[in-house]
Amino acid sequence: MQMLMEFGLLVLLFMGLMTFVSYRKHLLSMLLSLEFIVLNLFVFLFYFLSYMNYEFYFTMMFLTFSVCEGALGLSILVSMIRVHGNDYFQSFSIF
Repeated sequence: MQMLMEFGLLVLLFMGLMTFVSYRKHLLSMLLSLEFIVLNLFVFLFYFLSYMNYEFYFTMMFLTFSVCEGALGLSILVSMIRVHGNDYFQSFSIF
């Protein structure tokens, strides 16, 4: 049962990474796949800490940083939509 859960978590993490790599057209889809990866890492971390009988203080720090990452991503999305009118990466130029 334990191996099956670990394998399932790794499969979900791999699916999130494949989604992040394959859908690079819109910023919103990339942000959603990043949040999916972060939630999978949180579940894996929670499972690992409970299996080893450690404290769950680090999970609160991880959730805090993941919320900050999500807020920064949304602020970049809003500013990009206000400046360019859409969230396509093709319309966003560095030069």
